Amino acid sequence: MPGIVGLITKMPAEQAEQELLRMLKTMRHEPSYKTGTWIDKSLGVYVGWSARTGSFCDGMPLRNEREDAVLVFSGEDFPEPGTARRLKERGHAFEVEGPSYLIHQYEEDPTFPARLNGRFHGLLADRTHESVTLFNDRYGMKRIYYHEATAAFYFAAEAKAILAIRPELRNADPRSLAEFVACGCVLENRTLFKGLYALPGAAAWVFRNGSIDRNAYFQPQDWENQSPMEAEAYYQELRAILSRNLPRYLNGKERVGMSLTGGLDSRIVMASHKAAPGALPCYSFGGMFRECEDVMLARRVAQACGQPYEVIPVGKEFLSKFSHYAERTVYLTDGCTDVSHSPDLFANERAATIAPIRMTGNYGSEVLRGMRSFKPVQPTPELFTPDFLGHVESAKATYSNLIRGHPLSFATFRQAPWHQYGLLALEETQLGIRSPFLDNELVCTVFRAPQSSVDNGISLRLIADGNKSLLRIRTDRGLAGEHRGLAAAASRKFLDLMTKAEYAYDYGMPQWLARVDHLLSPFHLERLFLGRQKFYHFRVWYRDVLRDYVQGMLLDSKTLSRPYVQRKTIQAMVQGHIKGERNYTLAIHKLLTLELVHRLFVDA
Repeated sequence: MPGIVGLITKMPAEQAEQELLRMLKTMRHEPSYKTGTWIDKSLGVYVGWSARTGSFCDGMPLRNEREDAVLVFSGEDFPEPGTARRLKERGHAFEVEGPSYLIHQYEEDPTFPARLNGRFHGLLADRTHESVTLFNDRYGMKRIYYHEATAAFYFAAEAKAILAIRPELRNADPRSLAEFVACGCVLENRTLFKGLYALPGAAAWVFRNGSIDRNAYFQPQDWENQSPMEAEAYYQELRAILSRNLPRYLNGKERVGMSLTGGLDSRIVMASHKAAPGALPCYSFGGMFRECEDVMLARRVAQACGQPYEVIPVGKEFLSKFSHYAERTVYLTDGCTDVSHSPDLFANERAATIAPIRMTGNYGSEVLRGMRSFKPVQPTPELFTPDFLGHVESAKATYSNLIRGHPLSFATFRQAPWHQYGLLALEETQLGIRSPFLDNELVCTVFRAPQSSVDNGISLRLIADGNKSLLRIRTDRGLAGEHRGLAAAASRKFLDLMTKAEYAYDYGMPQWLARVDHLLSPFHLERLFLGRQKFYHFRVWYRDVLRDYVQGMLLDSKTLSRPYVQRKTIQAMVQGHIKGERNYTLAIHKLLTLELVHRLFVDA
């Protein structure tokens, strides 16, 4: 995704500039990206950036009046109202629209960047103090990769930028690969590549005279140690924060579109924000079998709020270009998400034509209701070598240690920047993603929630108090709605049953049932179960329309020669799946992704 890139070094300027340009070249993925560079040879800093044209951070670098402080910033900040006005009153000169105020905020605020609110990273060069500061947001969601070499400190928003000039790093780490297989992500700010790391959240690393002060401007304990609130006081404070802060996320110079689902969190946004009729375009992603719950319910929500609505279909066009989207998904995210998210790349390309900013309810269930979205899974038996499985067991142990402590800290400071980062990075190659549920004030307040308030009740009450008509529309899991008593319970039971049936028919179908389904294939039972909740259906896609791609990739001699896989198991697995006698959907996801990581980054 767009971001900064560069090196801090004492190497000859010509060599450093060439490396900077080679790094920056890897990060221009779309014609709409703008790029630029800024260099200060006396400080040894060589920095570049890419940004979507017209975005908040389009127009780097930022300079103060004396030009002795320079800031290169990527991401967005959602400040308190009146921030720019107060800086103007103190005599600073800058453009009110856009990020120009940030460099002056640095001059006035000794805790900078602690008061920034959003997902961001940046580099600040202060010539007066002869220092360079590399920083990011407190969650670490706007990722910065780094590598410490003898001659330079390299940093980049994308791993591939550093790999482009440090080929010795093109070496996959078995421990990290095993964590990716077991957990769907690499843990503890490591990456898939040896010697390449992610900057921890709330970093403010200061470079001065060849030394690095690895400072942090925030610790999770700052929020964990607050005293809990009474239930009613907590609810009223939460509602006030949403009402007060939500407009920041829906304003700005770029058009905002609302990504609606059938769940609670996007509905909280719609209920809390009173958009003028027709002012907030809404959309959902749809599948190829039927209108899913998201589409049916989101359409009703948009109509109740007087907003335009459309469906972005993911079907034959996507499948005809699957190899392109699968490869781009792995490449754009540096292997941080697997090919199962390639439909999201396709859909977000089209969402960008509706509005360059996509407002979502992402992270609401994790923050408000304490949902944990990942845990280790055991790989398919006999698919990997014993040595590799030893790393899988280590991944499980690492995870067990990480979940100890405050559950909200795990959700926001570990789960979000590690497990949920890959999809976010993929989406933000196409458009800007916003969510109010990582707002600093909101998350800080949720750390004070009484235990009784970590459930669906708070979310339903927020919807009811914001727009009662939206509470009359049930959710995709049967919450709220017009039914009461036994009818409501029956509706929830039915929706829960169909959700589980769809998962079982698609991803989780046991092997014995796959054989039965194969015998009944002439009846096309997938039409009965698929498409109710999901808009993508990889079990049947891998079996049917994508079978040639799966065979071509996974039965290739390169794939079968990888040192951590069992050749015969892969061959049997692929043949069983495409015949329809077995279900290896999740294993195929992982194997395709791992092979693309090798071909795009390691072998290259």
